[in-house]
Amino acid sequence: MMSTILLQAAPGGSGLMNFLPMILIIVVFYFFMIRPQMKKQKDHKKYIEELNVNSKVVTTAGIHGRIVEVGDTTFLVDVGSGVRIRFDKTAIALDASRAANNETKKA
Repeated sequence: MMSTILLQAAPGGSGLMNFLPMILIIVVFYFFMIRPQMKKQKDHKKYIEELNVNSKVVTTAGIHGRIVEVGDTTFLVDVGSGVRIRFDKTAIALDASRAANNETKKA
């Protein structure tokens, strides 16, 4: 006759220890992905609010121009030769527009 021995895990360890890896993953995602994205959105919104007439802008589509009129949710942009296009404020590329405005100040 053969006797069988069943091994059981020791009933130690708290529930917190079981969830610790998941909590750490959430914290890492927050600090390396979510928080920087929220900061970037906040900076973009602040920059858009500071733009005024005659500011140079670059859209997300790569169109360069100068703001002619500021509306509630749109900008009227002169892209050259009297051609004016209305863009939604969210279509302004933050980094490229800052670079275009800094070039103007240096020259």
